[in-house]
Amino acid sequence: MLRKILTFFHKETVLSISAILAILSMFIVHPSGKYFSYIDFRTLSLLFCLMSIVAGLSEIGLFDYLAEKILSRANSIKSIIVLLVLLCFFFSMIITNDVALITFVPLAIIILKKMSEKQKNYWILRTVVMQTIAANLGSMLTPIGNPQNLYLYARANMSALALIRLMLPYSIAALVLLLVWIQIAAHREPGSTTENHISELFSIHKTKAPNQTSLIGYLILFLICLLVVARIIDYRISFILVIGYIFFKNWHLFKKVDYSLLLTFTALFIFIGNLKCIPQFNHFLISIIDGHETLTAILSSQIISNVPTAILLSGFTKNYSALIIGTNIGGLGTLIASMASLISFKYIAKEKTTLRSKYFMMFTIANIVFLILLLLCINLL
Repeated sequence: MLRKILTFFHKETVLSISAILAILSMFIVHPSGKYFSYIDFRTLSLLFCLMSIVAGLSEIGLFDYLAEKILSRANSIKSIIVLLVLLCFFFSMIITNDVALITFVPLAIIILKKMSEKQKNYWILRTVVMQTIAANLGSMLTPIGNPQNLYLYARANMSALALIRLMLPYSIAALVLLLVWIQIAAHREPGSTTENHISELFSIHKTKAPNQTSLIGYLILFLICLLVVARIIDYRISFILVIGYIFFKNWHLFKKVDYSLLLTFTALFIFIGNLKCIPQFNHFLISIIDGHETLTAILSSQIISNVPTAILLSGFTKNYSALIIGTNIGGLGTLIASMASLISFKYIAKEKTTLRSKYFMMFTIANIVFLILLLLCINLL
């Protein structure tokens, strides 16, 4: 029994800590009907709907199909790396950073393993590190790019255009930094690859075009979710439509929803709601955060990850713009600063366990460099 608990804690560390904090807070602020007012059901519903729809689109092969079409245009190693990284950067804006990494990191590993031994060893780690950074930074531009944006965007009651305007300078800076990094890495690349060998890199199975009926159905649901994000449609309508469609179309997709993320959100809503009912703690935390929202969010993200940070700090400040910037830039740094980063780490560890330490070192150095450069952007802007 104890081993099972420890295994679960190791697998779902953030959820476990969030649940423990929520339970401990209940001893101070006893459970009541007021707890329901703590929970942001709109955010939870949207997260559930988007995860379900993206799982459906992934299952019918849409992302693999688009990726193969785009990558088939590559004519050099450098162009392949650029496309693999940019796929994560731009797709994360629509399908979230987690899903972008789940979709495109395995594809990158399959393609890059076809290179010579020397080139493979050189490019796999560097490409996956940049894909991870690209997914985390690309997702910051849109309300649906990552969970913290979706939550803070709704909390701030801002328009989608306002969020895009806020994050656009940082997204442009991130894109430039990614392209510069690829240019430097390509310049230092060992060996060369002939055009004939480039074509061999794409001798992977050809993905069939997605089923048109299923594709249209999922895209309509996705559009409805966007209308909910834009506050044109009530979130309960999208929730009912998504539940109904997937139940009759492919109920197995419900198994692919990240329920641990939804439960983490719920536990943190309860914990933060209870903390706000404790005047001494409330005043203390406000005094620390006030005027230092962005830096506090960045530092907190390094320890507890950016999604919990967004929920925690939003309970004690109204400066949501600073929190959006801080939690997105704060996704850089440690391996847990953005939980999406662990996805790439697991793929590398699965590929070859001896690569873990080398990947961790390369990931940390690259993240610190990007974090410092984007911090300079914050100061300039």
